[in-house]
Amino acid sequence: MSPDGLLSESIAYIGMLCILLAFLLETRNVLHSKQPIYLILMAVGSGLLGVRAFLIDEWAFLVLEVVWCGAAVLAMVSLGKSTVPSDDEASS
Repeated sequence: MSPDGLLSESIAYIGMLCILLAFLLETRNVLHSKQPIYLILMAVGSGLLGVRAFLIDEWAFLVLEVVWCGAAVLAMVSLGKSTVPSDDEASS
């Protein structure tokens, strides 16, 4: 296997492990799907798999992973906004 192939495959396995770990922990009630660590694992995992999909020209898989990564990032942004007190709450 070429060094490029080894790197591409390593990226895929790390991404896969992140997603599977998040899923396993969520199904065992260790994590909740709205917790930051779960969302980070999903975003990193799907982001890495998206890179792999790009490297091997798997366009349908790339779209899937980009959307999945985007959904996880948007959920993290939403969590951040919900934990920041508004001006009204901060002044009371």
